[in-house]
Formats: sequence, C-alpha cells, structure tokens
Amino acid sequence: MTLASNHAFPRHAHDQFGIGLVGFGAQRSWSGVGQVDAGAGDLIAVNPGEIHDGAPVGDCVRGWRMLYLDPSFMAEQIADEGGGPIEIIRPVMRDPVLAARFEQLFERLTARAPDLLAVEQGLVGAVMHLLRRHGVGGRRADGPAPPVAKALRRLDEAPEAPVSLADLAALAGVSRFQLLRGFARDVGVTPHAYLVQRRVGLARRLLASGHAPAEAAVEAGFADQSHLTRAFVRQFGVTPGRYRAALA
Repeated sequence: MTLASNHAFPRHAHDQFGIGLVGFGAQRSWSGVGQVDAGAGDLIAVNPGEIHDGAPVGDCVRGWRMLYLDPSFMAEQIADEGGGPIEIIRPVMRDPVLAARFEQLFERLTARAPDLLAVEQGLVGAVMHLLRRHGVGGRRADGPAPPVAKALRRLDEAPEAPVSLADLAALAGVSRFQLLRGFARDVGVTPHAYLVQRRVGLARRLLASGHAPAEAAVEAGFADQSHLTRAFVRQFGVTPGRYRAALA
C-alpha cells in the first residue's frame, strides 16, 4: 500500500504484521512503548493486534509505503531457529540496510511484470533482517487481564453481532466500570472503539472478496453504508468504494 495524506488515523489494530518506510514528511503515533515520531527514511512497524494511531507532524502531508504480512508467513521464517511467537520490538527504526531492502522489494512488487523469484527472495531477505535486528521470539507475558481477555475474545470472534457493555461485563465477570478501566489500561481504547475497528477490518476483508460496500456494511455489523464509510475513512484514509476499486 502506498499513501500520501495528512489524515489523522484513530487508534486501531491490524491482524497482520505491518512494516513500512516513510518517504517524506513526518508522523507522530501512539504505540505500546508510548508516543514515537518517524520521519523520512525511518521504518515503521506494528505487530498483529497492537493498538496504534498516526497523525502528521505539523499537519503536513506525509507519505509512506506499507506491507502487511500474515503471522503464519512470519512464523515460517524462524521455523528453523526454534519457532515460537514473534514480536517486532520497535515501532520506529532507523536502519539504512533494511530501508534499502524494503525499497527494492516494493519496487519489485509493484513492477508491471513482477519477477516472482526476485520478489520472494527480496521478501524473505527483508523479513529475516527485520527479525534478526529488530525482533524477539515470544510475546510479552503481561497480556490483558483475564476479564479483558474474555471481552476481547467475544469481540474478535463475532464483531458483526450486536453487544452491549453490560453483556461484555457479565461475560467478563466484572462491573461495567471495571471493564472500561481494564480496557483503558490493557488495550488503550474503549470496548466500542475496539469493536468498530474490528468491524472495519471485517468489512475490508469482505470488500476484498468482492462484496459491494452496502453489503459489506450490513454483514460487518454497521447500521448502514454511511456508518461504514465514516469509520473506514477514519481508519484507512479512503472510502470503501475507492478501496474496492483499487483492488480491481
């Protein structure tokens, strides 16, 4: 994905590993290690399920290229080294070697007639460099508290289904106030904000599989297409229609 925008993205998460290169401008974002800034030449990264946001520094346009990689692919790259869960430990990295690898890989991927062998070789090489220099095996042990984990599991498994705060609190076995406080501490967003970003993610997958925006909105749990459009633009900076058209 290539994007140039001064859009401020709200806190959200992805199901994949994200790795990108800032081409120009600068971005400020909230991450698991606090607020970080990234400028031209910096690499940015996010782990699956990791809450983050992003806003331009000084309200200026910034541009970046981004790749999203499935966790299963990342796990394959360290299978010969013992395997195990993976985590990229820095949300912003200054690594000229990795930046050059990433730029070359992106050019190969977006070529008019991509050379599959060159693409695969470049992808594996870039990922191995990333994991060896900036990754660790094993996720942090201090994950969300059990009540929050129960609520997260419900939202992850059926984001399209209606749910109330009272429902989530009852499932988690705590009060509504305790659940809100736990989400703020362990997740970084409210249950509603988390649910909306999960619904947007589901709608994105539906659009990629050929659903029309109106159909994707209903199947993802939104009241109508306009609700999906507002949430989609906040999270991705483009409308569902434009996203679907770009995939054609």
